[in-house]
Order: sequence, then structure tokens, then C-alpha cells
Amino acid sequence: MKTHTKEFQEHMTPEQAFEVLVEGNKRFINNLKVNRNLQQQLHDTQHGQYPFAVALSCMDSRTSVELIFDQGLGDIFSIRVAGNIVNDDIVGSMEYACQVAGSKLIVVLGHTKCGAITGACDSVEMGNLTGLLEKIKPSIEKTRQHNDPGDARPDIEKVASINVLHSIEEILERSSILRALLREGKIGIAGGMYSIENGRAHFIEKMFAEPQLENARRTA
Repeated sequence: MKTHTKEFQEHMTPEQAFEVLVEGNKRFINNLKVNRNLQQQLHDTQHGQYPFAVALSCMDSRTSVELIFDQGLGDIFSIRVAGNIVNDDIVGSMEYACQVAGSKLIVVLGHTKCGAITGACDSVEMGNLTGLLEKIKPSIEKTRQHNDPGDARPDIEKVASINVLHSIEEILERSSILRALLREGKIGIAGGMYSIENGRAHFIEKMFAEPQLENARRTA
């Protein structure tokens, strides 16, 4: 498979970008990855890149989005940080990816057995990690309110899922640029959970237009 071109990116819709990732994950699960000439892709991308998606995922060594979605060099902007949390630098990177570089889809991908989520639930404190884990605390509180009232330690996987939705909310609240692109149908946003046990990416949120965004907020 060749590197995605500018024409391929320009004519792709957000929904099509989502389907490319879904199909790529199916190939990954079934060990049917596309045959790529990485040296050729290296040559093809030396003068420009046209990624069709930007993904925010955890830094966990088992969760490389290029592998999970069977993509090659130049196909995806990959932002990785423990717990797939959001800050202004990450949102700024997404604004560049979508507004400047033409990406059509934002993906937030959490995963099972996440160490950052576990650390936040266990109130771990350690240097600069303490501040990072604080960003997961709102998801812990939401889990307790909706799923685990009174539990001393909330369910880790429920927190991880809610944390994905919380990150999407943070992205849209922090960026008028991304909100406008979503409203205009120029980008979509999807949130999912990746299973480190079986390799499946299960999507729990999809937004391709502003009305869906409003409905999602009301039902969250």
C-alpha cells in the first residue's frame, strides 16, 4: 500500500476516515496487515505529509495507533501521553493537524488495564506525575456518581472509558477552532477503548456534526 496522498486526504470525509481506521483494526486483529514498503513511504513523505487523522492515545508501549489501526508512515498524527489526558499543548497540536494539515478525524483512544488510570484511582503521588494524574480525577468522580456510588475504589475500566469521553469534552471546550470544524462537517471526533487482551478497538463515541455533539453532551 502506498502512502496517502494530498488528493486522497482532500476527498476523504470524516466518516470515511473513521471507516479506514475500523477496517485497519480488523486487519490487525486477524493478523492480515497490509504489505507496505516502508522505505518507499519514507521516500514519498520526505517533502510533505497528508495524515487523514490525529490520534490521542496513552503512552503505554502496547498501544501504538499505527499498529492498532494498520497504518503506515505519514498516515496518522500520533499524540501519546499517560492516560490520554488533555492540555493546551495537545489541543494546539490537534488544531494544527486539522486546520493546517487537513486531517479529517480526531481519535481519543483509551485502553484496558491502564497504569495511569490505576494510579489515579489509587491516589498515587510521585513528582510531576502527581499533576498529570490529577487530570484523571474528574473521570473518577463521574464514575462514582453514575456507576460506583460509595465504592472506595471505582472500577478501573469504567474510569478509563469515562476518561475518554472527558478528554473529548476537554478538547471541544478548549478549542473554538475544532468546534467550528466539527460544526461545519469538516472533521469528526471518535472515542474508543483498546483491549490489550484481544487487540480490538471498541468505539464508544462518534461525532460527525454539531447536533450529535449536543445530544452526546446531554446524555453523558
